Amino acid sequence: MMSKNNGKRFMSEINVTPFVDVMLVLLIIFMVTAPMMIEGVAVNLPQTTAKSVKTSEDPLILTVTKEGGIFLERTEIKPEELENKLRSILKYRDDNEILLKADKDVLHGFVVRVMAGMKRAGVDKLGIVTEPED
Repeated sequence: MMSKNNGKRFMSEINVTPFVDVMLVLLIIFMVTAPMMIEGVAVNLPQTTAKSVKTSEDPLILTVTKEGGIFLERTEIKPEELENKLRSILKYRDDNEILLKADKDVLHGFVVRVMAGMKRAGVDKLGIVTEPED
């Protein structure tokens, strides 16, 4: 009795070359698009000569726009909701640190009211984000 495949055996190895090609293309796509996803809310930051500070946990970023909008990360919140939202978020975090990005054209009094609300909500550490001077 002879088999119909004339003695040829099936190849049982997997060709990984197409898989590696696809993975490299995906890696390049993610490397190009990842910096674009970090932007957040655009504000015109003041310039200073202060050095950057490293933290152990990724801090929350609170942004105050020129028009008076308040954004927690990328979500807009009303000024009267600020304390309650921060309390509920900070309850589940180890480090109660927030970075404040305020547009340089925002009224000083509004920024101070936002900072006071953050303090009442239980923020232990407050950092102010600036741009380096030219």
